[in-house]
This record gives sequence, structure tokens and C-alpha cells, in this order.
Amino acid sequence: MNNSNRPYVFYPRRYDFNELTNDISLLVEKFPFLRVNTIGYSVLNKPIYEIEIGKGPRKIHWNGSFHANEWITTCVILKMVVWLCNTVAMEDLPFHQELLTLFNQNTLSVVPMVNPDGVNLVLNEVVDYKEFMDFVNQINNGNDGFTGWKANIRGVDLNNQFPANWEVEKERKKQKTYAPRDYPGDAPLTEPEAIAMSNLAIEKQFDLLLALHTQGKEFYWGYGQLEPAISEVYANYFASVSPYKSVKTIDSHAGYKDWYIQEFRKPGFTLELGKGINPLPLSMFESIFSETFPILLGSLFNLENYTNQTLK
Repeated sequence: MNNSNRPYVFYPRRYDFNELTNDISLLVEKFPFLRVNTIGYSVLNKPIYEIEIGKGPRKIHWNGSFHANEWITTCVILKMVVWLCNTVAMEDLPFHQELLTLFNQNTLSVVPMVNPDGVNLVLNEVVDYKEFMDFVNQINNGNDGFTGWKANIRGVDLNNQFPANWEVEKERKKQKTYAPRDYPGDAPLTEPEAIAMSNLAIEKQFDLLLALHTQGKEFYWGYGQLEPAISEVYANYFASVSPYKSVKTIDSHAGYKDWYIQEFRKPGFTLELGKGINPLPLSMFESIFSETFPILLGSLFNLENYTNQTLK
């Protein structure tokens, strides 16, 4: 039976690296316009995948699962990618023509799982190598399970790894050595996952970036007054189409969004999806997706010609 004219269906589930790999293989087979790149490898040598859609000059980037126990962000991204692919591929679906136009204007880069080793640890409570299993058990503070684990498999918080006032973050973090969360490492950009993400941004020169985290139902869009004026236009728009609160800045440094704004002076956003205690349960997935959908879609709109007043 030919299933080529049927929509691909994404089922949210406990979404480890194997689930992601399987989905990517199926998506590439069904939607040959997708491009998949390996931008680097994790500590345990798992590929860090980038999915690309579109051929336009404007370059947009989304990423998820910088933090291991925030793996539900990967599910959100994959469901959005599936929706985009189905809509582009099938003429009878709503917004088909509009998305074709958007993807002639935009190239979308997606890294759905920045931290595959950490996600696997949180979900499966085991890693492939005994030496790393012994190590994570040693630094897990006697916890039963790994639901509180945010770091990569070496105990470094990947979203504290970037050279944007890294020294400030290093000094004030309580964690002074490898830990399940909050340790920025011995220097910026020591971890292969962070290096891969830095190299990607330098190579692709994105025009707008969304980093998906959990939780808080808010998003951050400023850093050190270095963000461009258009960032506020997008912030106002995102707040108008979702229940998420717009917060310009918080007292935090060394994150991917912080470094991106500092280096490129382009609009960057950290989205804190949902509200609760990490890891957020799958029972919240549909509400989280519906709240985030308009922001993800809105990132593909070029608002350069709009003003704050226009969007009110």
C-alpha cells in the first residue's frame, strides 16, 4: 500500500536518542526535501544531528535538549518538524502554499537533541560504558535515579559553556566540580556538544535563534543591551500569540542565547516551555506544544518591516 500521500504522525513518548534516530530515518525517507547533517559528536560518540528545511536566504535556528531532563523539548521540536513537512508536502492541507512561500524565504536549521548522552541517562538510567556509569553514579549525590540530571555525561552543564561572561558564571556557581547540574566546566567550550553548537552558529550565521528549555512559561530575549531593536518586535509578537511572558533579561550568563546575541547582535530567545518540575510529564505535552507552536511558526515570519506599534 502506498502511504506517500498520508500524513506522517508523530507520537510523543519517552524520547531518547534511539527514538530520535529512528524518526529522522523515517522522515528523510518520506520527505526527501529534508537535509540531515551531523554537526559533531557527543562525549560518548553519538552524532548530534541537524535537520534543515527550506532554501531561502533568511536562516532560522531551533534547538532542544541542551539539558538532559528537559528532553520533552525534543518532542516539541520533532512534532513541529513533522507538521511543517506534512504541510509542505501535501497540497490539500491548510497553509500548504503559505509554507511553500516561507521556505523559499527561509532556511530552517533544527538541532533537536544537543545532549544525547544526558537524555539517554535520564530516560534509561544507564550508559554504554562502565567507566561513565561508575562516574555518573559517583557524582549523582546519592540520588535514586537521574531525573534531576541536566548536564552532559561528564557532569558539565552545556548551557553554561559559552564565552559570554563565562568567568562571572563560573565564580558564582555553587558547583565547583563535575555535577548533575550547574557546573560550567573548567573553561568555556570544553565539551564537544557545546563546541559543535558554537561552530554551527559561526558557520551558518543565523538571523534568529530559539533555544527550547523547560520550565516557566516565559522567554528571555535580551543580553547586555547587545540585542538589536528587532528583538523587541519579535518579543512583543511572541507574547501576543502565546501565553508565555516576555522577559528581557535575567541575571545569567554563559548560555547559548547569551553568546549568540553577544557575538552576532541578532535576535535570540530562550524559551522556558511549560510550568512545573523538570522533567515535565508527557501528560503536559499537548498543552506545551499548543502554547509553543505559534512562537515556532512566528520565527519564520520576517518582521523587519514591522514596528512595535504595528504589532499592538
